[in-house]
Amino acid sequence: DAVWVTLRVAFLSSLVATVLGTMAAIALTRYGRFFGRSLFSGMTYAPLVMPEVITGLSLLLLFVAIGFERGFWTIMLAHTTFTMCFVAVVVQSRLVTFDRSLEEAALDLGCPPFKTFFIITLPLILPAVVSGFMLAFTLSMDDLVIASFTTGPGATTLPMRIYSQVRMGVTPEINAICTVMIGFIAVVVLFASVATKHQETQRRREEQAAPR
Repeated sequence: DAVWVTLRVAFLSSLVATVLGTMAAIALTRYGRFFGRSLFSGMTYAPLVMPEVITGLSLLLLFVAIGFERGFWTIMLAHTTFTMCFVAVVVQSRLVTFDRSLEEAALDLGCPPFKTFFIITLPLILPAVVSGFMLAFTLSMDDLVIASFTTGPGATTLPMRIYSQVRMGVTPEINAICTVMIGFIAVVVLFASVATKHQETQRRREEQAAPR
């Protein structure tokens, strides 16, 4: 159960964090100075410098104040808040060096902005988006502090289960679980790296083959 809860939390929180982090990176990179930009930027990147204990306690007080029952969804929301800033940093670093001439050419040819984003922008920044997703997924699977503050009945993650058992002594079962976790994360990261590199190579070939 703990493994299944951990995987579900990691996948859902990483997916939402990737969408929100990408949107935040685009807003901070493309729209220059707008009203509340400093506040928005500070709130987006605050979890990067804020101790996890403070983040977990703040979210716990928020959930208690609004009467939100703690459990699976509170952990998912907490991990989304915690990992979104990492996705925003990765995607924003790619957008800063992004060549906007391709977007401008598509817009000049009559392509709507929404369609331009999905046809031109998203494929070019996809390696950064995938990297942000994998980083968020890994951080979510590894988190113990924030999950401990925001968990509830029937929502025990694998790091919490391992920590509770380690206090009673290290057993072969714990060693096996840790080995499986390391192997799983390594395989996922390796697969994502190979897929991203393949896509980047294919994109460069298409750019070189395109008529000028």
